[in-house]
Amino acid sequence: MHITGGCHCGAIRYQAEIDPERVSICHCTDCQRLTGSAYRITAPARPGSFTLTSGEPRGYAKYGDSGGLSRQFFCPNCGSPLYRTDGDGGAFGIRVGSIDQRQELVPKKQIWCHSALPGVENIETLPRFEGED
Repeated sequence: MHITGGCHCGAIRYQAEIDPERVSICHCTDCQRLTGSAYRITAPARPGSFTLTSGEPRGYAKYGDSGGLSRQFFCPNCGSPLYRTDGDGGAFGIRVGSIDQRQELVPKKQIWCHSALPGVENIETLPRFEGED
């Protein structure tokens, strides 16, 4: 699937090819801190397909819970998380919230579930509103 995406302020744009069947939810504590939320949803880019079309993201590297080096990239203007690469820069994990076609992407698995926050397992029973209550 061909996707496009970018940051909240529009300074950074990208395109890539992904396999929608590989979209996943990560509950690791790094993803919780990086999103300021309970988890992160990621779509891996097909090798060699990720291309920046405008702007220059900022990044930093950190060793994750897996022990592997993870480089996180975000917009230096608005702070939107955009993608991560592995230590070699070969594997791109695109943040689904930054993808224009995100409504078409449904997670197929969950990882690092031992650190999942309580209450995220089933939110169907929570009251729902079309806007703010």
